[in-house]
Amino acid sequence: MSIRALQILPLLSILLAAQPAQDPAVLARKALDLVLAGQYAEFLQMSTADVQKSMPAAELAKVGAMIKTYGALENLVAPAVTRSGPNSIVVFAAKFANQNINFRLIVNSAGLVAGFFQLPGSVNWQRPEYSQPAAFKERDVTVGDGEWKLPGTLSVPVGAGPFPAVVLVHGSGPNDRDETVGGVKMFKDLAEGLASRGIVVLRYEKRTLLYRARIGSIANFTVQEEVVDDAVKAVALLRSLAEVNGSRVFVIGHSLGAYVAPRIAEQDGKLAGIVLMAGNVRPLEDLLVEQVEYMGIKGDQLDRAKALQVKVKKLDPGDEDSPALGGLPVSYWVDLKDYDPAAAARKLAIPLLILQGERDYQVTMTDFALWKTAVGSAKGVVMKSYPSLNHLFVAGEGKSLPAEYSKPGHVAPAVIDDIAKFVK
Repeated sequence: MSIRALQILPLLSILLAAQPAQDPAVLARKALDLVLAGQYAEFLQMSTADVQKSMPAAELAKVGAMIKTYGALENLVAPAVTRSGPNSIVVFAAKFANQNINFRLIVNSAGLVAGFFQLPGSVNWQRPEYSQPAAFKERDVTVGDGEWKLPGTLSVPVGAGPFPAVVLVHGSGPNDRDETVGGVKMFKDLAEGLASRGIVVLRYEKRTLLYRARIGSIANFTVQEEVVDDAVKAVALLRSLAEVNGSRVFVIGHSLGAYVAPRIAEQDGKLAGIVLMAGNVRPLEDLLVEQVEYMGIKGDQLDRAKALQVKVKKLDPGDEDSPALGGLPVSYWVDLKDYDPAAAARKLAIPLLILQGERDYQVTMTDFALWKTAVGSAKGVVMKSYPSLNHLFVAGEGKSLPAEYSKPGHVAPAVIDDIAKFVK
């Protein structure tokens, strides 16, 4: 669960502004150019009061420092502009020397910037050796129906079924179906690796990516609407397919997806097991402070993280209408206030596979130890950690830092093998 992932969730206040009178693409390009040039005071003059408060010049300077790590800007594609009620959403696909980034700006009716976000751009994904494309076929599917239906990809082994099947459940932030983070497509790796080993895999666009501009319309938004509802629908879709053995359906959750996987299993009631990849036991607000400290960040940002931690700890049911905290509505924090994933997992009485990268700084070996204490001795529980792997289960050396996510990489072969063995 990354700080950056929490920061790029849409702020509800941002989503409620009105349509600009000027050309939003021109305004957004001017604002982006100011950020790229390090002219943060001028950028803030073009921004709403909410943006000025949440992204002061000191924070923008840190954004600028991060952008410098991408290398030289090689190309900036003409923007894609979409309408979201009264707002315009302008997306610039930027190609830097080290990675691709999508800059997403929200422009309101007054011609002011009401949101500035960085999302991973497209990467030149190379098929890992454990993917055997002749061993499976893929087709498009739709998860759910109505206003929140989601496009997905189904990977089906070649041969006579029915096969065991898994649903991949994303971490925090507006993830695509491949869970693209910089140079890594974790879910695409998992899908092709597992499908090559005789397992049906379903992955889909996350609701907060596809409908991010409409999330603000959800009253009392929680992780239920962000993750759980769609995961339960995805499980139901798998069971309806002729290629799937309905009694052998699993959920594989990563990060936030692993954190809430016990809740998904409880609501579904018929899962054959769950796989927790980098799943935290500790609350999100505690991880946030730990990550800031790990990065060696001091001063205002550390103080704000600790203040957020204190405020969240003091929340009670009935506080849902309070101002947002950390870019998330208070209803989100209240919903998770008394949630204990380990205790929830103990009650499930289904097999668990708990996997952890030992170089992971976002969800650490502290959480892995908590899982071991809570469920490690229970029947059907398998736990494994990997010394060289990071939060995305990609191998590396030394201290793990955000910059390594920008490099092309793949989920380690041992992880694919361990999951396949567990599911089959």
